[in-house]
Amino acid sequence: MGGLAPALDLFPRPFSASSGLGRARTVSVVGVTEPRYDTVSFLTDYGTADEFVGVVKAVIRDLAPHTTVLDLTHEIPPFDLRAGALALARCIGYVPGGVVLAVVDPGVATVRRAVAIEVAGGAGVIVGPDNGLLAPAVAMAGGADRAVELTNAEYQLDAAGATFAGRDIFAPAAAYLCNGVDLYDLGTPVDPSLLLPGTIPLPRDDGDDLIAEVLWVDRFGNAQLNVGPDDLPTDWGSLVEVVIPNPTDPSDATHTTVRTATRATSFAQLAGGAIGLVLDSYGMLALAMDQRSAADELGVGPGDQVVLRDLGDPTPSVTAVEFGRRPQ
Repeated sequence: MGGLAPALDLFPRPFSASSGLGRARTVSVVGVTEPRYDTVSFLTDYGTADEFVGVVKAVIRDLAPHTTVLDLTHEIPPFDLRAGALALARCIGYVPGGVVLAVVDPGVATVRRAVAIEVAGGAGVIVGPDNGLLAPAVAMAGGADRAVELTNAEYQLDAAGATFAGRDIFAPAAAYLCNGVDLYDLGTPVDPSLLLPGTIPLPRDDGDDLIAEVLWVDRFGNAQLNVGPDDLPTDWGSLVEVVIPNPTDPSDATHTTVRTATRATSFAQLAGGAIGLVLDSYGMLALAMDQRSAADELGVGPGDQVVLRDLGDPTPSVTAVEFGRRPQ
């Protein structure tokens, strides 16, 4: 283990013929456009305080009235490509067939490409910026079948400025794809192998230690690690030492957090403020507490290093009992 690698192996693989994107319809009438997809699954860093999300959804509704837009999340931290890519990867196995529209785009109006990527044998299309945001989800869908740079202005909105690609480029592309427009009509074909990859750090062994990283902290304070259950050695016990190095100086032992975590299957097993190492709903190990924030307790956030070390199993407690005559 070690280094950087695509996120393909981090989450359970989705997309069977009977679930997820496997349910999309196909268009068989040559030369005639008819609705192909009826769902757009939508993820951004736009937030909901401004009108951005509503405007994008309005454009899709106007161009493809039959389409339902599902909001996955719009609370990705602004400009955070890694957080967006991980969230999309967590969602992708559960979205219905259709178009997935993802926008976290710090390079908007620059040379970065706007793309649409067909996956799962045409069961779905992932639309967004070619900046690494889409790559983990594409990999989990089995890779790209076809890809196109969105260059055809006939399928875009006129705009005074170029800084709202979600409204002017991505939303129309998603809508026209739902209407049955062929992928290649939207622009210039792109070699899928040249799409920008997304990389997620893998855990690595360091002697008896496992060097991990926090991928995500949810709103309950559970800190998901880049560690699956198979990454822990089989001879490790139920107690694990959790070491949080000083993020600015890992060699500074005086500001290092050290706690003991118990391997558990539910939050309720972690009574009395105990830290747990729990298999979360995405099949990854997470630092957790019962009805409390483990992230706050440990002072960790996404990207922070966590060192895991085996402590074996707890020693059974023994109480000495003296046998003798009962006192009179």
